[in-house]
Amino acid sequence: MNKKILFISASLIILLAFIGAATIFKANNSHQSTKVENLDIIERVGAPIKGPLEAKVTIVEFFDPACETCSAFYPLVNNLIKRYPGKVKVMMRYTPFHKGSDQVVKLLEAAHLQEQFWPAVEILFAKQQAWTRHHVAQPQSARALLKDLPLDSAQFMRDVSSENVSKVIMRDIADGKTLEVRATPQFFVNGKPLVNFGYEQLTQLVEEAIAEAY
Repeated sequence: MNKKILFISASLIILLAFIGAATIFKANNSHQSTKVENLDIIERVGAPIKGPLEAKVTIVEFFDPACETCSAFYPLVNNLIKRYPGKVKVMMRYTPFHKGSDQVVKLLEAAHLQEQFWPAVEILFAKQQAWTRHHVAQPQSARALLKDLPLDSAQFMRDVSSENVSKVIMRDIADGKTLEVRATPQFFVNGKPLVNFGYEQLTQLVEEAIAEAY
């Protein structure tokens, strides 16, 4: 009899512990996936955008050009724009976590001012191994790879060193910290963060946003 009571008591304790853990996980997960209402810290006016501006679904990617996963996701995100024509666009924001990347994102923002952000980021992702050493960015090597872009070289150099470009990047970094971006790439879809990382999960989040918007 005592053994039976002991067994039932132990089972109840385990069941309660499981329910408690599940409740805490669900609460945390729900909190993390909650839509950020203040879109100003996610979507910056003037940030590089690919896709139709009128698209109702916006993927915002906080990225580091030296990040290998960001490079791997670049064509996948492009595929999402193509898969849902007219409905999806992507906005890129700078989060230079790798050593030396703070100088490389200045190159990208200076290229952006001459409408060459996308060709520039495509080159840097495609040839990432040529300008990074053991996860450390080499800005001079990155700059050399952009020499064939149709840039006004003198203006480009002035912009790279300009206060305005620094302010843009500092704002992206500050917004990333506010949003608790701790790794790249970090995606937000119409203000909702991607909690469980992966391409399938990102696709699902995009499809949910399309269903809500259209």
